[in-house]
Amino acid sequence: MRATAAEKPQSGGLVLLCLASWAIPGVGHLWLGRRAKGLILLFALPLMFALGLAIHGRLFPFDRSDLLVGLAALADVGIGLTYFVAAVLGFGAGDVRAVTYEYGNAFLIVAGLLNLLVVIDAYDVAMGRK
Repeated sequence: MRATAAEKPQSGGLVLLCLASWAIPGVGHLWLGRRAKGLILLFALPLMFALGLAIHGRLFPFDRSDLLVGLAALADVGIGLTYFVAAVLGFGAGDVRAVTYEYGNAFLIVAGLLNLLVVIDAYDVAMGRK
């Protein structure tokens, strides 16, 4: 069911929705009343990020001299507050010698990128496109 012009949320509310959805994966869907989807995302995306850290993945630094490292850092930040909590607690140093290092990096990057897609999905739901 599409929202009419009167039912569409104000732009300030959309910004707040998107920020909340980025900061804590799944919160945007919970806010919009999509409880099952929101709870799954609230559990699955941070778990994926935690698994990436557990198997020696690296939280990439923002390095302007290496484009791919900078892009990986942006992807890592896509998971929201979880990234900052992990960084402050000293997780994500990575261990290049670990067999699982590249898999850990992939988990961290994909978790962030998936969360950015979740933000877009929450926006589309709020706009009545889904």
